[in-house]
Amino acid sequence: MSGELDRRLSALARAVELGDGRLEAGRIERARDVVGQAGKRLGLGVEATVVALAGPTGAGKSTLFNALSGSELARAGRRRPTTSEATAAVWGEGGDALLDWLEIRRRYRVADGDLDGLILLDLPDFDSVETAHRLEVERIIGLTDLVVWVVDPQKYADAAWHERYLRPLASHRETMLAALNGADLLTPAAFEACRLDLRRLLREDGLGEIPILGISALRGEGLDALRQELSKRVRARGAAVARLAADVTSAAGSLGAECGEGSPGRLRATDRERLLASLGEAASVPTVVRAVAVAHRRRGALATGWPYLRWLRRLRPDPLRRLRLSDRPDPAVHTSLPGPTAVHRSQVAAATRRLAAALAHELPPPWPGLARSAATAAEDKVADRLDQAVGGADLHVHPPLWWRVGGLLQRLLATVVFAGILWLIGLAVLDFLHLEDAVPLPELGSLPLPTVLLAGGVLAGLLLAFLAGGVNRISAQRRARAAARSLRARVEEVADDLVIGPLERELEVYEQLCEQLELAAGRERRGWGRLRRA
Repeated sequence: MSGELDRRLSALARAVELGDGRLEAGRIERARDVVGQAGKRLGLGVEATVVALAGPTGAGKSTLFNALSGSELARAGRRRPTTSEATAAVWGEGGDALLDWLEIRRRYRVADGDLDGLILLDLPDFDSVETAHRLEVERIIGLTDLVVWVVDPQKYADAAWHERYLRPLASHRETMLAALNGADLLTPAAFEACRLDLRRLLREDGLGEIPILGISALRGEGLDALRQELSKRVRARGAAVARLAADVTSAAGSLGAECGEGSPGRLRATDRERLLASLGEAASVPTVVRAVAVAHRRRGALATGWPYLRWLRRLRPDPLRRLRLSDRPDPAVHTSLPGPTAVHRSQVAAATRRLAAALAHELPPPWPGLARSAATAAEDKVADRLDQAVGGADLHVHPPLWWRVGGLLQRLLATVVFAGILWLIGLAVLDFLHLEDAVPLPELGSLPLPTVLLAGGVLAGLLLAFLAGGVNRISAQRRARAAARSLRARVEEVADDLVIGPLERELEVYEQLCEQLELAAGRERRGWGRLRRA
């Protein structure tokens, strides 16, 4: 039984840890107190059973205390207040450590073997005019293993008793008894009517099953039945565990109100895509993709274009260099891309909140708000992370091998053209000096070879540049698509790190918290559905 309680306490302690800073501070603090008090109480052992006699002024608590102990240990009377501080009667040896923990100074030993292990407390009146007395009663009631409520026919229906003490302790029905004192003051029929009416009131308080013992503390009537009930509880040595289990159940139930019956929703593809699209716009991904395509065509033209026209391409700057984007991924480099505009930030915020709302809309408060806060907690980091993501993306702009071959062919053709030009210039000089017959002029077919070199080289170079340009345009689109995929993967990392990850972790805390509260309450673990992506 203690092992089961240990597991429930561990579950409650874990729930307190998870709920700290998330759930109402007062409830968390009360649950933390339960864990701490239970640990101390179990550390003191369960061999002794602490029973408190509590009740209103003049109900006969001290008289009953004396009757059970067999000595005049407490001063009895009907004036207000009679008992100013708690008094303890200890049956058997030991109990000092428990009484030190309970802060009970007045202690007496009782030699009665039938009740060995019982520590009986006579408490001040819970309706005392002294505030300190009422606070002392509430403190000790919160620590004792069993409470015997002593009331009389005049005060058993007192609203303060029912509303302030009984109803809040409805989950502690196993740790309470009711002793209706005054059987000597009424006829048996009248006294039975009072007992039945008390049963009705207790049933309305949620305590209809607790035992009600009719007694006369003054004459000793009904005390044997009370002694038997106390002896049974003491011998069972389970009152302390039952009380602590009730405390754990109550604390778990209080925190469990924040769980409800809902469960986190699915991460829908449409919501995720909306978030990624807004982050992509904020990161200027379309601009970078276009720059990759333009840069590839430009670099391809410089590598494989007609050498005598390449200078025209050099008049236009490289778009990737202008954006300070390196050919090699480097997250440490700050790009010159414009930061997210107000519109972009608004779109990201809207997509983030919509995503959080979709996952947490079935959950009770405060979880929708906590989910939204988790998803938006890193809003101020989004711009820098997106810039790093773009800088660290592989844009697939490395030159292909065929550019070298194409460039070599173009240089060869340019050399042929240049040779043809020099040859023709030489022929012109010889013609000017009237020495054209001194040097033979080779022909290819009917055309002079220098002319063939010049015209053929130019035509072949332009044709090669045209064909290479077509291939480069196709390749540029392919490179742009590859860069878009790489950029998307990097943007997804940002989304997972700054938005989706924190949101899912917060919802996992909700699931873990509710699971622990189910275990702490002594119920079977609920079949929570883990977060899934639709």
